[in-house]
Amino acid sequence: MGDPTGFLKIKRQVSGYRPVEERINDYSEVEIRLPDNERRDQAARCMDCGVPFCHWACPVSNVMPEWQDRLYRGDWRGAWAVLEARNPFPEFTGRVCPALCEASCILGINDEPVTIRQNELAVIEKAFELGLLGPRPPESRNGKKVAVVGAGPAGLAAAYYLNRSGFTVDVFEADHKAGGYLRCGIPDFKLDKRFIDRRIAIMEAEGVRFHTGVRVGSARYGFGSLGGETKILDPKELEGSFDLILLTIGAREPRDLKAPGRELEGIVQALDYLSLQNRVLAGEKNASAEKAVTAYGKRVVVIGGGDTGSDCVGTANRQGALSITQIEVLPKPPEHRSGAEPWPLWPKVLKTSSSHQEGGERLWSVNTKAFLGGASPESSGQVKAIRCCRVDWAETGGRWNMTEVPGSEFELQADLALLAMGFTHVVQDGLVADLGLELDERGNIRTKGSFRTSNPKVWAAGDSRQGASLVVRAIADGRAAAEAIAAALGRGLGTALADR
Repeated sequence: MGDPTGFLKIKRQVSGYRPVEERINDYSEVEIRLPDNERRDQAARCMDCGVPFCHWACPVSNVMPEWQDRLYRGDWRGAWAVLEARNPFPEFTGRVCPALCEASCILGINDEPVTIRQNELAVIEKAFELGLLGPRPPESRNGKKVAVVGAGPAGLAAAYYLNRSGFTVDVFEADHKAGGYLRCGIPDFKLDKRFIDRRIAIMEAEGVRFHTGVRVGSARYGFGSLGGETKILDPKELEGSFDLILLTIGAREPRDLKAPGRELEGIVQALDYLSLQNRVLAGEKNASAEKAVTAYGKRVVVIGGGDTGSDCVGTANRQGALSITQIEVLPKPPEHRSGAEPWPLWPKVLKTSSSHQEGGERLWSVNTKAFLGGASPESSGQVKAIRCCRVDWAETGGRWNMTEVPGSEFELQADLALLAMGFTHVVQDGLVADLGLELDERGNIRTKGSFRTSNPKVWAAGDSRQGASLVVRAIADGRAAAEAIAAALGRGLGTALADR
């Protein structure tokens, strides 16, 4: 422990953001970084707990006290080595993870927790700056071949570990660049895509083979086919060419809103909207003006109060929306941890993102009743308003029930309605149906005990088997799948990595 009294002397200091008037005019990352000396001070706040609950809460089981101590001492190489031992992609989680670890930081019981996420980002970026990261291909190959279908966080993590332990790994991605949700779903102002490209280049130099623009199966499971021609590959070809296939195709079936007027123009799924903007910024030639969905000069209503809804708010502000209203059917969360969610559990508290700070109105306990078109023949097919009502929530028999408040109906003017209500399950047509895979009660790929599907040669990991969740959980599941594959096909992953 670098400074036993650091947490008593030093207050929590977050990195902060670029000024609103500056950042809403571009798509560059909004979060700034503290100078090295101030970041080391923040690491000194770590108490080096005997039982670190931050480690318990982290899906990838990061050992925070060890690398925080090295960061405090200025040992950037040592901090990176400890961090990388459990997390293959700190440059991603350091930018987009909600930091479950910080909610379980012991210091947070009666003070503000350590800035673990931002410390993590500082360590990995300093490691790149110092030239500590470079290709480290395996010393030998074990003769086993694994096909990973889907190049999102779970697929990248599985490919990373399998390749490092000597497997020949081919990653097949329907989109024309690897990254999955990281690339197509998260706005550039939260995650600059050059950091994905930087990591992919290292993995390619280490021997991972990426096949982009290749759709395995008869229907979609990615974000679309913009960016060039897509090749269709019969999954039977993979079954005949590889020892095992790992599906990491996400849970991309969006939750829809079945309300009168849903067929009107101007009602768009949030991920379609966000993905298209990311493609425009990437300069994809097919993301043309006639295909574009823009908020410029429009009254925008975002339906859904989560992180994806927040990303829509930030994107709409940058596109020049006339007004933005974000509505959520659930009640407004408390600003502080409630007694029902005591430390070290993750608390459902009010989150105000950088996008919310940039403008817009937020409404809670609001239910969508209908979408309304324009009054004139020219605008009758275009959404112009949303009929809503207020709702009350009450717990009965251990379940929460929603009732409409009588006489509370009102209308919100809307030229663009973005549906940001999450995802229901894996896309079931196409690849999943082609392989005849069993589904669980939630509609995701059923895995039997570990990662094995009903097809003995096909395994699944990440959101495709667990349901839509966090990037860090997908990474953790990708690693766990790699460990299970290594054990099933011969040499264990842990043994192989320990030999290096």
